[in-house]
Amino acid sequence: MDLGNLGCVVAGLLVGFIVGMTGVGGGSLMTPILLWFGINPATAVGTDLLYAAITKSGGVLVHRKNRNIDWAITGWLTLGSVPAVALTLWYLSSLHTAPQAMNAMIKQALGVVLLLTALAIFFKKRLLEFAHKRAGGHYNPSGKSLNALTVLTGLILGTMVALTSIGAGALGTVALFVLYPFLPTRRLVGTEIAHAVPLTLVAGLGHASMGNMDWTVLGFLLIGSLPGIYIGSHLTGRVSDDILRPCLALMLLLIGYKLVF
Repeated sequence: MDLGNLGCVVAGLLVGFIVGMTGVGGGSLMTPILLWFGINPATAVGTDLLYAAITKSGGVLVHRKNRNIDWAITGWLTLGSVPAVALTLWYLSSLHTAPQAMNAMIKQALGVVLLLTALAIFFKKRLLEFAHKRAGGHYNPSGKSLNALTVLTGLILGTMVALTSIGAGALGTVALFVLYPFLPTRRLVGTEIAHAVPLTLVAGLGHASMGNMDWTVLGFLLIGSLPGIYIGSHLTGRVSDDILRPCLALMLLLIGYKLVF
C-alpha cells in the first residue's frame, strides 16, 4: 500500500470517527480532504457521493428497524431532490468538454455550501428555538403548504448535493427541524438519512457516468471509514456536543472561506 492509499484509509477512519460521534461532517469533511490529496473537484465530489451512499445505507437499516423514518416526508423530499439532481447533472455534463470551468464552478459552490453548513452547525440551537416559536402550537404536518415547502427543500438540497456532495447532512437536518419542529429528533435524523441515501446514490452514479469517479480511492476510504464509524458511534456522548460542534463548524468555516476567497 503506497502513501496515497494509506492517506485515504486514514482519512476514511478520521471522517468515519467524527460522523459516528456527531452524526454530521461526512461530505463536508471528505470532499475538502480529497481536494487536499490533489484530486480534481469533480472527481472528489463524485467519489464522495458514492462513499456517502454506501456508508449511510447501514444507518437506514438501523433507523428502519427502530421505526425512526417518516416515509411520507422522505417521499416529499425525494420528489424535489431527484429532479434537481437530474437537472444539475445535465448542466454539469454540458460543461464536461470544459473541465476547468466545471471544476472552478464546483470549487466555488463547495466553498459557499461549506460556509452555510458551518453556520447551520454554529446556530443550530437558535434555529431550533426559532422553529418552535414559529410553530406556535399550530403544527399541521399534512398541510399542502408544508408539503410544498418540503418539496422545495428537497429541490435545494438536491442541487447542492449534486454540485458539491454536501448539504444532505447538517443542512438537511436543520431544514427538517425548521419545517417539522415537533417531530421527535430521532425520526427527523432517520428521515434525513433515508432521503440522503437515494439522493447521494443517484447523484454519485450520475457523476460516475461522466467519469467523475476514482474507484480505488473509494475502496480505501471505505476500508478506513467503517471501523471509524463503529468506534465513533460507541464514543457518542463521551465528549460534550457543545465542544465538538463548534470545533467542527470552525474548521468548515475556515475551509469554506479558503475555497471561496
